[in-house]
Amino acid sequence: MLDGFSAEHLARFQFAFTVSFHIIFPAFSIGLASYLAVLNGLWLRTRDEVYLSLFNYWKKIFAVAFGMGVVSGIVMSYQFGTNWSVFSDKTGPILGPLMAYEVLSAFFLEAGFLGIMLFGRERVGDKLHFFATAMVAFGTLMSATWILSVNSWMQTPAGYSMNEVGQFVPENWWEIVFNPSFPYRLTHMVLAAYLTTALVVGGAGAWHFLRGTAGPASKKMFSMAMWMLAVVTPLQIVAGDFHGINTYEYQPQKVMAMEGHFDSYPEGAPLILFGIVNEEEKRVDYAVEIPKLSSLILKHDLNAPMDGLDTIPDELEPPITIVFWSFRVMVGLGFAMLGLGLWSLWARYRRTFYESIWLHRAAFVMGPTGFVAVLAGWVTTEVGRQPFTVYGLLRTSDSLAPIAAPAVAASLIAFIVVYFFIFGAGTFYLLRMMGVPPKDADKIKLREGPLRSTGIHPAPPPRTTPAE
Repeated sequence: MLDGFSAEHLARFQFAFTVSFHIIFPAFSIGLASYLAVLNGLWLRTRDEVYLSLFNYWKKIFAVAFGMGVVSGIVMSYQFGTNWSVFSDKTGPILGPLMAYEVLSAFFLEAGFLGIMLFGRERVGDKLHFFATAMVAFGTLMSATWILSVNSWMQTPAGYSMNEVGQFVPENWWEIVFNPSFPYRLTHMVLAAYLTTALVVGGAGAWHFLRGTAGPASKKMFSMAMWMLAVVTPLQIVAGDFHGINTYEYQPQKVMAMEGHFDSYPEGAPLILFGIVNEEEKRVDYAVEIPKLSSLILKHDLNAPMDGLDTIPDELEPPITIVFWSFRVMVGLGFAMLGLGLWSLWARYRRTFYESIWLHRAAFVMGPTGFVAVLAGWVTTEVGRQPFTVYGLLRTSDSLAPIAAPAVAASLIAFIVVYFFIFGAGTFYLLRMMGVPPKDADKIKLREGPLRSTGIHPAPPPRTTPAE
């Protein structure tokens, strides 16, 4: 023990700390890579220089974010050996190949075409350059697919057997990869990445409006971001509903903790909006709730009975307070995104989209909330799985390496110092890059004459009279 913290507590906090830094960069780069592919495709189709300006602007930001994501992810692989060697030994026959497939397919695909996307347009031509950009975007999605498959198998293990030394060994790779929760987690995470990127792009555009530096390119990226927000947020809410139903089927105590249901409800469970979780007394104090709505959402029946945490042994319950509030942060921000998307549609209808200073202020404030929602969702998923690393089969306490608490504490302190210094500086640099407006189309030396596609034309010479 070290000041009341065991090696297990410190190792869990260390992994949570490093993965929290890491997850925000892939969440951004997945969506931004697809956005770059769209911009490049629109440039090829329309030859509108605004799209080329935006592509060149955001590809530099993508390069920095991608590099930070790679660096932050390397550290986690070492922790599997130093802090979680028992987990690595027992799950290695299944998770090892899946992680290797991610590197051999997705990461190599991204790395192979990244240089062409960043520097190769003049060397390979526009069409091949677009192909390279599309491959980078596809690689980020493939990477998410493999990683979500790994995580989903830990949540809903399938297609395995146990050998004589207690290892999980593969029996059916199709069932392993496409385990019961995988489609829902993949859809939920990819949509979250798109929303995160849309909010960042929209926040940057809104900042340029508020600073009075928004030109055609800033207006275009703000408009595209708000369209993405208005369209994708309802899809994410629907996907989240399906994901919740799947989670209730396979991990009921996680949903019980999310809902704050300490007691069972034989005739319809309420939806608790807010309250103070009292784990000692096993209740939610000062609860604000809507009767029977939880049964309607999870079972599509107002009077459907729902079990509570009173049916779960205390030692198998997750940390309820953390899961309860992280879930509400995620859902609350999701509905805030929906509100911003609907507000943008109303502003378009009123023809005040580019003039509404309060819309721009709201979009700027909402810029980082996608990252917060992703982190809150991750906390809900991972803390809600406790006390297991492989749900129902391998406890977290049985996954730890034989390592002393002082050793874990020393590396944890080193990670905290280095991460805040390096990634703090990197984040500051990204914000500075986004704070400068993109080079507007009317300032670009054109290849094909006037800006017919944007509707911007050189101003005519002033008319003169004979007297002048």
